Amino acid sequence: MHPIPLFPLSHGLFPDGMLSLQIFEVRYLDLIKRCHQQQLPFGVVWLKKGSEVQVPGETPMLHAYGCHAHIREFEQVQPNLFRVICQGGLRFELNDTQPGPFGVWQGDISILAQDSEVEIPAYLEHHAGRLGKIIASAQKQGQLNRLPILQPYLLDQCGWVANRYAEALNISTELKVQLLSELDPLKRLQTIDSLMGQDGDASQSNGADT
Repeated sequence: MHPIPLFPLSHGLFPDGMLSLQIFEVRYLDLIKRCHQQQLPFGVVWLKKGSEVQVPGETPMLHAYGCHAHIREFEQVQPNLFRVICQGGLRFELNDTQPGPFGVWQGDISILAQDSEVEIPAYLEHHAGRLGKIIASAQKQGQLNRLPILQPYLLDQCGWVANRYAEALNISTELKVQLLSELDPLKRLQTIDSLMGQDGDASQSNGADT
């Protein structure tokens, strides 16, 4: 088990995904500064109950799975306001939590295996094709930097494509956590296919403020 500082959010993070944050709470200003300076990840977990902003006496309830976040861009807008762009790393299972310094929750975690390289079968290739068109369109318009998808674009890999849809689909937190915890990348993409068959509505999330 590996202890790690936790950043509970109402929306989570998937491997290789993009997370944009505006940091203004004292506890997270210190955390983000240290992680940036020492090039260390922190853990992003979905909130089951509670608030993103610290409430005295409140103990947040967290879902059981999360993802490492690595800071890729850091900007100090004001002395007490940071803007950061993070990239998702390894997934983990959250075994236990306890209060830590400055009110930052700490988690004892077990690292989950990184996705194996599984090529997309022909009957699911249309999902990669749709995603590829979105990327190509943004590239043609010179707007790749506004697309909430980080390079490299692994459009031939089940896990990578499934994760991008899992981020964007307008589905419940419980379903997103279920997708995050699925160890088989093909099964994850098959679940995405099933969900999109029920409801193709997807919306991109541009980030969170905390």
